[in-house]
Amino acid sequence: MAYTITSQCISCNRCLSTCPTNAIKVTDGKHWIDSTLCTNCVGSAYSVPQCVAGCPTFDGCIPQPNDYWESWFITYNRLVGKLTKKQDYWERWFDTYSQKFAGVLQSQRDHNLTLTSTPAN
Repeated sequence: MAYTITSQCISCNRCLSTCPTNAIKVTDGKHWIDSTLCTNCVGSAYSVPQCVAGCPTFDGCIPQPNDYWESWFITYNRLVGKLTKKQDYWERWFDTYSQKFAGVLQSQRDHNLTLTSTPAN
């Protein structure tokens, strides 16, 4: 089974030093695995591929599915997961700042009411 480096890669370069066959390459800042050099660490001293074991994100280097639909659903689930995280962020942002904004509007309204109720000299 081949491995691939995903968009979850944070470019920490740990995989470069852990790969026993130097199959991981960097081109234009993007990491990729040279399939002609990658042995999946089979026949080496390691029981798991070192790119997977060394990745701090746990999703930066994953087995590359051979089936089209399996690949499609993996990509779909990853993207939906990202959208869900962003939605939570924006909901928290709105909840926080809408309350602050409402407070500012209320204080301005109170200030304007005070000015209009004060008799002019």
